[in-house]
Amino acid sequence: PGRTAGPAVLPGSPEPLGARPCRGPDGAWGTNFALWAGGAEAVDLCLFDDDGQELRCPLTELTHEVWHGFVPGVLPGRRYGYRVHGRWDPWTGARWNPAKLLLDPYARAVDGDFALPAEVYGHVRDWPQQHVADTVRDDRDSAPYVPKGVVIGDDAAAGAPDEWTGDRRPKTPWAESVIYELHVRGFTMRHPGVPPELRGTYAGLAHPAAIDHLTRLGVTAVELLPVHQFAHEDHLLRRGLRNYWGYNSIGYFAPHAGYAAGGTRGEQVGEFRRMVRALHAAGIEVILDVVYNHTAEANELGPTLSLRGVDNRGYYRLQQDPRRYADFTGCGNTLNVLQPQVLRLITDSLRYWVTEMGVDGFRFDLASALARAAHGVDMLSPFLAVIAQDPVLRRVKLIAEPWDVGSGGYQVGAFPPLWAEWNDRYRDAVRDFWRGALPDARELGYRLSGSSDLYERRGRRPYASVNFITAHDGFTLRDLVSYERKHNEANGEGNRDGSPDNRAWNCGAEGETDDPGIRALRRRQLRNLLATLLLSTGVPMLVAGDELGRTQGGNNNAYCQDNETGWLDWSLLEDPGWRALTELTARLIRLRRAHPVLRRPAFFSGVARPPEGLRDLAWFTPHGTEMTESDWYAPTTALGAYLSGRELPQRDPHGAPVTDDSFLALLHAGPRPVPFTLPGPPWARGYELLLDTTREEQDAPPGTLLAAGAPIELPERSVLLLRALTSVDLRQKTE
Repeated sequence: PGRTAGPAVLPGSPEPLGARPCRGPDGAWGTNFALWAGGAEAVDLCLFDDDGQELRCPLTELTHEVWHGFVPGVLPGRRYGYRVHGRWDPWTGARWNPAKLLLDPYARAVDGDFALPAEVYGHVRDWPQQHVADTVRDDRDSAPYVPKGVVIGDDAAAGAPDEWTGDRRPKTPWAESVIYELHVRGFTMRHPGVPPELRGTYAGLAHPAAIDHLTRLGVTAVELLPVHQFAHEDHLLRRGLRNYWGYNSIGYFAPHAGYAAGGTRGEQVGEFRRMVRALHAAGIEVILDVVYNHTAEANELGPTLSLRGVDNRGYYRLQQDPRRYADFTGCGNTLNVLQPQVLRLITDSLRYWVTEMGVDGFRFDLASALARAAHGVDMLSPFLAVIAQDPVLRRVKLIAEPWDVGSGGYQVGAFPPLWAEWNDRYRDAVRDFWRGALPDARELGYRLSGSSDLYERRGRRPYASVNFITAHDGFTLRDLVSYERKHNEANGEGNRDGSPDNRAWNCGAEGETDDPGIRALRRRQLRNLLATLLLSTGVPMLVAGDELGRTQGGNNNAYCQDNETGWLDWSLLEDPGWRALTELTARLIRLRRAHPVLRRPAFFSGVARPPEGLRDLAWFTPHGTEMTESDWYAPTTALGAYLSGRELPQRDPHGAPVTDDSFLALLHAGPRPVPFTLPGPPWARGYELLLDTTREEQDAPPGTLLAAGAPIELPERSVLLLRALTSVDLRQKTE
């Protein structure tokens, strides 16, 4: 019922893949459809009218494993899907089932939500013999329960000419970047300055009220949690929850329809691009968090939504028992990037988002899974090799999450040039230092100075290290100083989900408290953590809301909390203390952007240079002496880092050497003040206090001068940033 034979299909072309409107042989408009389905026996294109009637159009042309055809009269906005015929033999990995409507892997827009009743599974989900449940084919039609692809014209994809023409990419150099990780929906859902009808959408993020916060902070790039079309997991829907973060992709070319304010029949494409243009106009780059390592189809017991039904053996890595999936992701399946068409799917998708959607870079979730060759992770793998030579992709920002859950998957520091990496060793070292759990200073010294031990090989630079203390996955910054244990009961998994290793310190009480001393200490610790992050060498990454004291109530895995737990609470800015934290964050970013010595594009050498014997980086003990090898192995809570601004290893565009002020950063994580002797000549003739995290308000009295070579009392749990003064500076300050 509801199905009729479709219009006549002309041969069309196998290129490009997907659905592309074009003129036919008689000059009339229609759409060319092309689908790679390597082992399929037949493919039906299914067109859907507005009333839901399905028109089936067999594609009879097959060229190099691509089924294709041109359908006259099919114009942008038309909904479609595929049914793919072939053998049902899970024992050999063959899972074709034409009863299941499949989303085009190249669909550029998706209309409708994924529901997961039994009909969308290729196998009989409730088969009584569970050990063979995935082998019994389910012949019920899934079309009423799955969304459809939408034909998109090039003009719709580009947006109206007056909305896209004139876009200028910021092209911020890596060394000058400050990344801000945010969720499109969560960032604006509670924003009072964004109109209610735009909250939680691409248009909402493009609203001046949302962009104003980003520009006042001074961040240079937003890293958006996944915006590819994704599906909600069955176990979440059964508990009345939804996938909030979006790490469950099913459409690599389609902006997630749930974030569109203006409709889902293609309007989301132009809306996304207008958001990118608005951010670019504000000088902000757009980086996408992308999930090419697995899809929403999960393991052999998962639904049949797209790739599984197109060619299961071609798209996924299978075990020696082809019924089972190789799972290096912890999500049930792993895409087979050794298969040329899968590699093409990924690179075509990446190029599309750069060239047609305007984005500036990508953060690759579980990137080690993409770097896996036949026998493990290989930095010469096909995926990395293709990216390295691609004329489009090698010019954008590439960030690896350098691990997966498989054997040998932890690869921090191992990715090749062009790539930056999330540096979890930085996260762990900084957390441990400020909670008093770092046994000595060696690890901290490497992390604060750019992690040369990890990234200096093969000509990589300090900006290969994306430094972060928090990310979407884990505690927020406020929760890091308020909880020591995860509190994930709301996720419905018995608090078993989420990492138990948080390296957190609650400052004396678990959770929220009215104790004024603990509250003050927590805010000081937040200032310490933010100051450490933004004064470290490398690329800092902030998480949206950390600068205004956002909390998730101790939930360190809020992936399914599409509610006030996961959304930013903008009312926090009404509190003077949290407003001051936001202002401190902006001040630190301004300081970083104003001083090249704080964002060096090359590693420190540590070599003493004539005539004064100054090093570009020197480390000091509280006695005011340079640290010796034995000092690095001794327990310590306090140290100083001197960063010389003389003769920086860079030149301006005219070839002139770049110089800067010199700074002394003092960090003390201990519970009591300690005397700290400030280094004297030749390091400095005096010092000017620029930052003191013991103060909630940072507008220190002008002309706060400290004598070189003299001791000061370094407050407990504090960061002080001092500008080193020359004799000339000192004379000008005192005149």
